[in-house]
Amino acid sequence: MAIRKLLVANRGEIAVRIIRAARELGIATVQVHSAADTDSLAVRMADEAVLIGPPMAAKSYLNIAAILKAAADTRADAVHPGYGFLAENADFADAVVAAGLVWVGPSGDAIRVMGDKVAARVAAESAGVPVVPGSDGRIDDPAQARAVALAIGFPLMIKAAAGGGGRGIRICHDMEEFDRLMPQAAAEAKSAFGDGGLYIEKVIERARHIEVQILGDGARAIHCFERECSLQRRRQKVWEEAPSATLPEEMRARLCASAVALAEAVKYRGAGTLEYLYDDATGHFYFIEMNTRIQVEHPVTEMITGIDLVREMIRIAGGEPLRLAQEDVRLNGHAIEVRICAEDPAQNFKPGPGTISGLRVPGGAGVRFDSMLYDGYTVPPFYDSLLAKLIVWDEDRASAIARMARALDELQVGGIATTKPLHQALARDPGVRLGDFHTRWLEPWLEQNAAALAAEGGSA
Repeated sequence: MAIRKLLVANRGEIAVRIIRAARELGIATVQVHSAADTDSLAVRMADEAVLIGPPMAAKSYLNIAAILKAAADTRADAVHPGYGFLAENADFADAVVAAGLVWVGPSGDAIRVMGDKVAARVAAESAGVPVVPGSDGRIDDPAQARAVALAIGFPLMIKAAAGGGGRGIRICHDMEEFDRLMPQAAAEAKSAFGDGGLYIEKVIERARHIEVQILGDGARAIHCFERECSLQRRRQKVWEEAPSATLPEEMRARLCASAVALAEAVKYRGAGTLEYLYDDATGHFYFIEMNTRIQVEHPVTEMITGIDLVREMIRIAGGEPLRLAQEDVRLNGHAIEVRICAEDPAQNFKPGPGTISGLRVPGGAGVRFDSMLYDGYTVPPFYDSLLAKLIVWDEDRASAIARMARALDELQVGGIATTKPLHQALARDPGVRLGDFHTRWLEPWLEQNAAALAAEGGSA
């Protein structure tokens, strides 16, 4: 069915992004919001806005009944969940469909298969996609967990079966650590996702985090090339690029083909991302999980392909088949995204909500700024610290880094501390410029450069 009015079940910069895409398609928008977000940019931009609860996410953005009531009251006919909150909640997807609404995303069944890391591993193996050595399924019994850990060998990773974003993960180097950290991982997973299920996975030393963007219509899937997301702090991505600077062309083709094969095997519908570890030393790649939603870092893919992923999600949800064949997707140039968060890198990334002043957005060729900010906006303390994403494109990686450095110099966000100084330092770093990094590179770098970051100051 053609979508006429889209309810955005999220907040912040991704809500703004969805509203813009819907408007370009001639679709009216409804923005649900908590009491803390009454003055948000998304609320100001949407055609209609509905208060659904107090600041606490559990009583607003995670309140399925309130969101569905808002959809009924405004006569919305579709729901876009963005990322985070309920975006990968299969029960919410099913409830939206049961209410007679269009769900902009994969089916609840696909979320259950690919959103659960254990089920996704099974699906990947069935599709012939290599996976990291690990447990065959969810682990609940401590004795079984110890036996699996000994069989796999240390170092290993305990991971939440549900959810993502680095929560419910612990790295263990010996059995003593394993026994101590497994209950912690289970408790964190239960708190974050409502599911304390775990599985165990071998740690690949010096791995790169490579992910492949796909689009599917339930019958056919295509890839939009890969992103490099290896610069991470506490397993949270900090700096993302497309394409990977070091992936050989033959490996790129194999990796992307495996992502398409897996997406088609599960009849995937919408936008999704398959995440892999790539071992530079051996040239092997391993599937680790799928994110059954739009990703924070999707703009870098849009910049190198010219494809508006959010618009395509909405079109597919409205019943249109994929408009693109694989040969239509061309890789052009290099793009980089950095996350501008309300955190002070000089104070161990201490969150710092406050009121925005003196905002100056960078511009010029190849520069994009996806944000929730405006002068006078007060950043609430209740949610994720992400404020904006600065994205640049240029014809090659070296030029893109130079453009990013210039854009960061132009960016001004007064009134609060942000992560801008971190990105300025990374753009100058020889290792980053060479692409010589991996998933465990950034945290030691932060320790070594703590004094320099403090001297540079946390305000931007």
